[in-house]
Amino acid sequence: MTTLDIRRPSAHVAEVWLNRPEVRNAFNDGVIAELTQAFRTLGADPQLRAIVLGGHGKAFCAGADLSWMRAMADYTWEQNQADAEGLAEMLWAIWSCPVPVVGRVQGDCYAGGVGLAAVCDVLVAAEGLHFCLSEARLGLLPATIGPYVVRALGEQAARRYFVTAERFSAAEARALGFVHELVAPEALDAKVAEIVAALVDNGPAAVKACKQLVKDVAGRLPDAALRAESARRIADIRASAEGREGVQAFLNKREPAWRT
Repeated sequence: MTTLDIRRPSAHVAEVWLNRPEVRNAFNDGVIAELTQAFRTLGADPQLRAIVLGGHGKAFCAGADLSWMRAMADYTWEQNQADAEGLAEMLWAIWSCPVPVVGRVQGDCYAGGVGLAAVCDVLVAAEGLHFCLSEARLGLLPATIGPYVVRALGEQAARRYFVTAERFSAAEARALGFVHELVAPEALDAKVAEIVAALVDNGPAAVKACKQLVKDVAGRLPDAALRAESARRIADIRASAEGREGVQAFLNKREPAWRT
């Protein structure tokens, strides 16, 4: 990996750092390919229980790299389509990763960077930074990141910020529910570590099943099919080895096997 700094502080935790601080962690086709591969690989690791996605330097991610944008100015429609599909695959690889992803946003987050933030499961941001869906200023639109940003930011807020391209503060993002935790910059790592510890403490299979459950039931009415499906899921996990171990550990007032 040349554009990423991937670390493994423990068997159960991985860190993926955007490592282009000189260009504010802007991405190009190389970053997109490396992020896609990294999350596919990490998602398949049975030992992994949490992934932290962060950026080195002052900015989390400034969106598309200027040099890459200059090259794209001469692309044909077919080349633009292929390029956009690569970005779509990267976002999907992170969003669909079975391991929970904790976003560590230490600095400004613009355009495609907001898409990266949106595909994280838990988002922790430092006070004082800003988000911006700036595409409309360039005569473009946040199409590829749109499905994820609308889900995470909310439709009504997206209606405003997509069309105005205004900056909005981390405090506003927190009020809208886009950011889960807003902390002082010096407290950012401690808060991320606290959330990671909570993830590692829980049943590994249960955490993955919980992440998938949210995706599968979001926006659905609790009709007969969904009620039956939810009953099947709880029956499956109760009967699983991890489910049985967790309940027995609780009843017998001991630590479950996954914490030992």
